[in-house]
Amino acid sequence: MIKRLSSFIFHSLGWKAEGEIPSGIKKYIILAAPHTSNWDFVYGMLFFLMKGIPMKFFIKQEWYVFPLNYLFRSLGGIPVNRSKNQNLTDEIADVFNHYEELALLVPAEGTRSYNPNWKKGFYYISQKANVPIILGYIDYENKVGGFGPVFHTTNDVEKDIESIKDFYRGIKGKFPEKGVL
Repeated sequence: MIKRLSSFIFHSLGWKAEGEIPSGIKKYIILAAPHTSNWDFVYGMLFFLMKGIPMKFFIKQEWYVFPLNYLFRSLGGIPVNRSKNQNLTDEIADVFNHYEELALLVPAEGTRSYNPNWKKGFYYISQKANVPIILGYIDYENKVGGFGPVFHTTNDVEKDIESIKDFYRGIKGKFPEKGVL
């Protein structure tokens, strides 16, 4: 029922979906870019619910307050106190050990503002948990939400990040000036 309702809303708003998660992959990071608006969360959740992907995401503890905490928890949210966790990537990577299947959504930029120097936490989490990165996107210009290629890290952080950014060039966020340039 949720899948059909989400699909109906997503498509009624004029959006299309592209791509699938390859069937053999059970644990992975979904990289979300460009992340330029809080609307990304709304369209992204519709997309994941429509696809039947039980995704998890980390959210600032400051947002995890009543009554929003019930909503975020039901959607897969996990509160995190970023000020206290010095080894947050280690803790997040360890979460993968507690699941048979896990899709973890991580925004590449780490913010909705323009950030040419992406946070690299998603990269290190992928390495530490030994899981691939699926390049996910919401393209407002073409009204398409989708999955791009599966990316495996190579230990050349800078080259890998540039390769990932190359995929996202041309995909427009709600506020294109805040996305990948």
